[in-house]
Amino acid sequence: QGIPHHLLDVANPKRKFTVSQYQKLALSTIKKIHNKGKIPFLVGGSGFYIKSIVDGIIIPEVKPDWKLRKKLERKSNKDLYKMLFKIDWERAKSIDKNNPRRLIRALEIVLKTKKPITKLVTEKQFDVLQIGVNKSQNEIKKLINARLLKRLKKGMISEVKKLRESGLSFKRLEELGLEYRFVAQYLQKKITYQEMVDNLKKEIEHFVKRQMTWFKRNNRIKWIKNYRESEKLVKI
Repeated sequence: QGIPHHLLDVANPKRKFTVSQYQKLALSTIKKIHNKGKIPFLVGGSGFYIKSIVDGIIIPEVKPDWKLRKKLERKSNKDLYKMLFKIDWERAKSIDKNNPRRLIRALEIVLKTKKPITKLVTEKQFDVLQIGVNKSQNEIKKLINARLLKRLKKGMISEVKKLRESGLSFKRLEELGLEYRFVAQYLQKKITYQEMVDNLKKEIEHFVKRQMTWFKRNNRIKWIKNYRESEKLVKI
């Protein structure tokens, strides 16, 4: 609709893509937009990725510790999440607790730096207006359901099939996130189509609930109910 979008198709699914890589790409893109005299909208999603930009989090270049990773890989997702929550509860609140790769990487950074990831901050780089859309739990559930069914209809399963055909293992597909995990399980005939849909709805609802809890703790977010309210905030 005439609005340029940035950072689409910038990551190779065969390779790991970290918040550090995202941060570098996002800051570079923001600079280019500012140079044109425009104001960028950072829209999402993952609270920690947003925080890495607006709060200037320093993502340490921690090299993989394969010995530590092997040790952590023996633990269940539940135990990994408990460990992370204990030493960096803020990061835990914004992470996909069923994604072992992300849990292990977060633990690796905290254990190696001996500091919570969210405490590694520098001076804020931008004057930021943060806006959150306030909806009831019932509205959110309806939107989740509608969005999921639309994505399935638009070809989410065929997308995962193509990624599989391009050489990605089912293990790697399950690492890419919620939707990929359950679609991959369906394609492996581990679950039925309806189980896939039901599991996705349930897990997305849980994930959104955790994300909203995390965002609600941020007292800089201005919560609005409609476009008119957001327009007023922008003009202030």
